[in-house]
Order: sequence, then structure tokens, then C-alpha cells
Amino acid sequence: MTKLFDIFQLGHPILRQPTERVEDIMNPAFQSQLDKLMDFVMEKGGMGIAAPQVGISQRFFIMSSHPNARYPHAPDVPAFFVINPEIISTSSTQEKDWEGCLSLPGIRGLVPRHTKIHVRYQTRQAEWVETRYDGFLARVFQHEFDHLQGHVFLDRVESTYEVMMEHEWQEQIVKNRKGL
Repeated sequence: MTKLFDIFQLGHPILRQPTERVEDIMNPAFQSQLDKLMDFVMEKGGMGIAAPQVGISQRFFIMSSHPNARYPHAPDVPAFFVINPEIISTSSTQEKDWEGCLSLPGIRGLVPRHTKIHVRYQTRQAEWVETRYDGFLARVFQHEFDHLQGHVFLDRVESTYEVMMEHEWQEQIVKNRKGL
């Protein structure tokens, strides 16, 4: 298999730069890039990935959700593209939950996020969608959206005591969720 993309890790400057708007969504080269990125994300089995994480400084990400060992209660939502997103409004309520990121391998953080968001974005067909997300999908959207602003989840953690290495998180948090 040919390696299509590298995951850029924390410390690489592209992860801290705001991204540029996608101007020509229907451009064949851009559409081909989307296909390749979708294949890559499916191979990784993640909940999504933002363009800067693979070295592309443009405003788009893939959002997905599926139950797994880390997030057993995640809804099952097939992967889709979010291009030129905007967050129109957020709920006043926030909730903390654990997050990880392909660009910060081996680290988990307890991150506060708005429980409900109202968003607007374009699809890969360049159509505008305006919708609301709550719960886990609101969290995934905000996590990926942060990447487009040059932020990572550690920027939102309120205390270093709310950061764990993946192994300890699996031992302490995942086992507790399963009642082991």
C-alpha cells in the first residue's frame, strides 16, 4: 500500500496556523484529494481528521462517529466532509469528557466542550448545510474545528491533572466505564 499522508504531530508549525478557506470545492484536484483523505481516515479508523493534521492548510475536515472501545456510546454516523465550517452559536452549558488526537499520540485530556452547537458548512458538492449537533457529535465537530483555528485539545484542558497517557487512561477510565 502506498503511503498517502503523514500525520503531523504537535510541534509542527502547521498545527498552530489558522487555515485558508477552500475557494473551488468542485476542482477535480481538490475532489481527488478528498477521496484520498477519506481512504486514509477509513484505514486509521478515527472519528475524523482535519486538513492541517495531514499538512493541508485549508478549512475542511472529515467527521465520523462509531462506537468503539474508547467511545462505546458514540452514535454510528458514516464519515462525511465538512468544508469552510462556521460555528453560528453554542450552548451556554459545557461538559468535560476525554479526548485524544492522532496529532498527539498517546495522550488523553479531559476537555470542556459546549454540549450543543449550531453550525454551517459546505459539503463536497459545494452545497451549504446548516444544522445543529449535540453531545458526542458536537464534541467531535468542535475538536476538528479547533484544528482549523490552529488549536489542539490540550489548549482547552483546564488543569494538567486532567491529562493522562493513553495506557493509564485505558487502565483507569476505560476499565471504570466497563465496571471492571
